[in-house]
Amino acid sequence: MHKDSNKATFLFSSGLVVFIAILLSVAAISLAPYQAKNIRTEKMKNILTSISVHAETGEAEQFFNQYITKQIVLNNKGKEVTGKVAAFDIDLKKELDKIKIGKTDEQLYPLFICNKGGKSFYIIPVLGKGLWGPIWGYVSLEGDMNTIYGASFGHKSETPGLGAEIETEKFQQQFIGKKIFDESGNFVSVTVIKGGASPTNLHGVDAISGATITSNGVTEMFKRTFSNYIPYFKNKRS
Repeated sequence: MHKDSNKATFLFSSGLVVFIAILLSVAAISLAPYQAKNIRTEKMKNILTSISVHAETGEAEQFFNQYITKQIVLNNKGKEVTGKVAAFDIDLKKELDKIKIGKTDEQLYPLFICNKGGKSFYIIPVLGKGLWGPIWGYVSLEGDMNTIYGASFGHKSETPGLGAEIETEKFQQQFIGKKIFDESGNFVSVTVIKGGASPTNLHGVDAISGATITSNGVTEMFKRTFSNYIPYFKNKRS
């Protein structure tokens, strides 16, 4: 076959594409365990950050096992369930999406209980939507299951200097000391307020200037996710 013929060119191109596809497939399969481990490690670090424990990558699992003393799985009624799936492995997005298909009775929610300095803290994952994509985080409550002890937020594609500010310590520290219940024991959550929250407002924090949609997304994220844990907290508090 003449090397400059159309047939030779076609066969060479096809062979090259197949060869590269095989290499990419092998690489993806080989790297999958490492990717899964990195995702798991990052999740541990984010959970720990919500209780102000900052761990390096190599320390994450050690610190996680040291501080997280119990992992609980709750159903949509706030009751503990066992034997279905580990709390750490629950995909919160899939559980929240079950509402759309009428399977709320099958929802499962993870709750992480931490012991730090002899005190108990309750860590809840939160998930919402920003301007350009998903936003998420972990929020820890003090032993009264009402006062926020710490918060850690992340995002996929928010605008730097605007919505991406939810990842900054300055924004996250505003949540410390805020309450999710009012004085009558009603769930009111925490609201990100455009124009700023009053210093005496125990349920509000300042919005990010120029990032109204992302700020509203954080408010919605709190209310939608936290509401699933309220039956459990009210029962435990009483």
